[in-house]
Amino acid sequence: MASERIVVQVTPTQKKEIAAIAKRVGLNTSELMRQAVRQFQSLENEQHLEALLRQVQQSTQEAEHALDQALISIDQSNQRIKQLSDRSH
Repeated sequence: MASERIVVQVTPTQKKEIAAIAKRVGLNTSELMRQAVRQFQSLENEQHLEALLRQVQQSTQEAEHALDQALISIDQSNQRIKQLSDRSH
């Protein structure tokens, strides 16, 4: 696979910290940075999924409420129909 270089400006202290982390986890600096980007993308995807889940939960609550209201209305209509039917007999 062809590679391209990305230059990232960091302080000398940050460079040492990055190198130390890479060494500690047994990766070279480039692989550490690639993995960090993938983890960041995973976090973004997770946050997006959590937002979608919240929307689904809210929509479900709204649908349940609408169904409850519809069932109440149907019950009331059935009661009126029964009353009218009882009067005509």
